[in-house]
Amino acid sequence: MIYEHHTHHPGPDPVRDPWRDSMRLALQEAALAVSAGDVPVGAVLLGPDREVLATGHNEREATGDPTAHAEVLALRRAAAELGEWRLNGCTLVVTLEPCVMCAGALVQSRVARVVYGADDEKAGAAGSLWDLVRDRRLNHRPEVIRGVLADECARQLTDFFRDL
Repeated sequence: MIYEHHTHHPGPDPVRDPWRDSMRLALQEAALAVSAGDVPVGAVLLGPDREVLATGHNEREATGDPTAHAEVLALRRAAAELGEWRLNGCTLVVTLEPCVMCAGALVQSRVARVVYGADDEKAGAAGSLWDLVRDRRLNHRPEVIRGVLADECARQLTDFFRDL
């Protein structure tokens, strides 16, 4: 039996649709990393009312800091903004599935949820390679929503690596 691939245009997606605008902001943030030669990953930290508290993009090359991932920078800036390390009720929106370091930081910060775009098959720690974010042995497990504007997020990364 031969199965043909048909382009599928799904209807409304109640899980992912509410996060599209925030992901577009994260994509814009990611683009800022490229001028410094950093991998274009962008993050937006939303408060409980979905207001933007902080943003971040990869700055490893720009700062020489191995921990300067988009997620870590957005978490640090949001905590500074709130004057509180516990980011209860907050949502981190990021263009690429978080790595183990960032997944650990998300758990430590007590964010309510992480919303990401492209899967990271090589280093993802929110369901692809590992699922640190939802590990039952940890005392806090954020909700995970994956695949928001996944194609756009993946394309931004693919274009970057192709142009290197």
